[in-house]
Amino acid sequence: MEKSERIKELVELLNKAGRAYYQEAEEIMSNFEYDKLYDELLSLEKETGIVLANSPTVNVGYEVVSELPKEQHGSPMLSLDKTKEVETLAAFAGERKCLLSWKLDGLTVVLTYNNGSLQKAVTRGNGQVGEVITANARTFKNIPVSIPFKGELTLRGEAVIKYSDFEEINKSIEDIDAKYKNPRNLCSGSVRQLNSEITAKRNVNFMAFALINAENVDFQNSMENQFIWLENQGFDVVEHKRVTQDNMKETVEYFAEKIKTYDYPSDGLVLMYDDIAYGISLGSTAKFPRNGIAFKWEDEQAETTLKYIEWSPSRTGLINPVAVFEPVELEGTTVTRASVHNVSIVEQLALHSGDRIKVYKANMIIPQISENLTQTGNIEVPDTCPACGHNTEIRNDNGIKTLYCPNKQCPAKNIKAFTLFVSRNAMNIDGLSEETLEKFIDAGYIREFADIYRISRYREEITNTSGFGEKSYDNLITSLNKSRNVELHALIYSLGIPNIGVANAKLICKYFDNDLKKIRHATVEELVKIDGIGDKMAEKFTEYFSDKENVEKLDRLLQEVTIKNPEVNHNAQNMEGLNFVVTGSVNHFANRNEVKEYIEQRGGKVTGSVTSKTNYLINNDIMSNSSKNKKAKELGIEIITEEQFIERWS
Repeated sequence: MEKSERIKELVELLNKAGRAYYQEAEEIMSNFEYDKLYDELLSLEKETGIVLANSPTVNVGYEVVSELPKEQHGSPMLSLDKTKEVETLAAFAGERKCLLSWKLDGLTVVLTYNNGSLQKAVTRGNGQVGEVITANARTFKNIPVSIPFKGELTLRGEAVIKYSDFEEINKSIEDIDAKYKNPRNLCSGSVRQLNSEITAKRNVNFMAFALINAENVDFQNSMENQFIWLENQGFDVVEHKRVTQDNMKETVEYFAEKIKTYDYPSDGLVLMYDDIAYGISLGSTAKFPRNGIAFKWEDEQAETTLKYIEWSPSRTGLINPVAVFEPVELEGTTVTRASVHNVSIVEQLALHSGDRIKVYKANMIIPQISENLTQTGNIEVPDTCPACGHNTEIRNDNGIKTLYCPNKQCPAKNIKAFTLFVSRNAMNIDGLSEETLEKFIDAGYIREFADIYRISRYREEITNTSGFGEKSYDNLITSLNKSRNVELHALIYSLGIPNIGVANAKLICKYFDNDLKKIRHATVEELVKIDGIGDKMAEKFTEYFSDKENVEKLDRLLQEVTIKNPEVNHNAQNMEGLNFVVTGSVNHFANRNEVKEYIEQRGGKVTGSVTSKTNYLINNDIMSNSSKNKKAKELGIEIITEEQFIERWS
């Protein structure tokens, strides 16, 4: 292949992977493969002198795709050049004092403070234009909303979600297909929410890594002094170490050892000159500033033999390929499996049973295949579903091939649907684990939700089932009978309507006064009027109830259960018709969510932004120049403190 043609091919491949990763939170190739192709492209560009206008080596990031307001950055936010060689870091530093710090794997955010208050937060976006997320940033766990410094301050940092918090959030999601893939994807979605209340629940942290401007402050030309000053203002600053070429190796080893137990996602290190003026004097290339360089971990790899690809069906119909290989030791643990993500990656790697493959842990955490050494040919993609035998289909969505089972009655789908149905926030039936449900479904005892409540027809068979005796059966029947009296929102959630969680079900039931007939016949136009219900949710909801089979199954379920009346709200409805916005910190409530609950119990409504429909803005800092205060003043909306709020409506 001509080198110029290879350049075109690489640019197309890398841009497609970049768009999928940054805009659609999809991974169509591993980080290892991306870096390998990127380096090949860079080498070819240097060799031939050909650099295409849309090459990822000269373009930074991708256009933002969301409904958040956009804003131009004061100066372009460039990426750093990178290396995997400690020797390159040492050569970069030379005799000069540098700072070596974590390269955190989250979402870069720019903060602006004025008169001691947080004024604005903007994401990196494409490096030129970012998204304004000020309301969301105010909910980050560790961002100071007020600081001692009263001048204008601009800084950059990384919004990150800890591995421990990520795992806790995923534990709370019972549907395995709805779990988040990694902390970065969760963080990106959390930071860019349209509803800051959702962001607040995600435990997002902010780690400052660069001070852009601090009005009339002398840092004596030292980046380290900037970090110390930021810490004194109340910011958490990315961990950093002083280095020169002499102690570079041992400092990198310190970070390499620490990352094994480090709770923050990191994909490498960053080396910056401490001498600010010197760094600025070096200028930048079209893409990279010359005052710093990024170091990416050299992933520990191991060679092994691929045994087979396991095709794992899911509740959504997606059949996920998982590589199963001979056990290998990686980063101190034994690894035998790695997700291959989709059919496209299976084909790119040309996998086949018996192939010699190299595996690694992305960022020392997630097992991945880096390379297929033998490539004996593409493994056969199953034309029938492993769970039900129905013909599968390969779908091509934006160039990414995925395998699906279209059979609505596929047991794999039913098992996941039934697992949701019996879960705590739904029908709350103890004694029906996923394993038990699988046994009952395979035996033909359960084909639809109503069958669960008719399980006594199979008492003899069940009590003779391995691991399920008389006592287990009796406990199950007790739990079933207890669950027959159910609140409407729990019933709606239990149906497994796509995109409808517990909170959404509550909103819908409240809006329609817990009238199931109205809910079943709700239109998209009616549903989108509910604050918190978007177009896609509304469409999926109406689609569910327009399916004759779904309606018939619900009717049969309603013959087995009773919808109980919602608990009576005894609070005086003295806020009926009033719209509130709550901002800033609170003193008399545990948090702003508690204020919201207080208002809603008394008939009021809380929204996230100030509009002409807002009646009151609750802000303990009445004199602040926050965007919400400014908007309220423009619209003539009264701003009240928490104390004034309590005095009027307690």
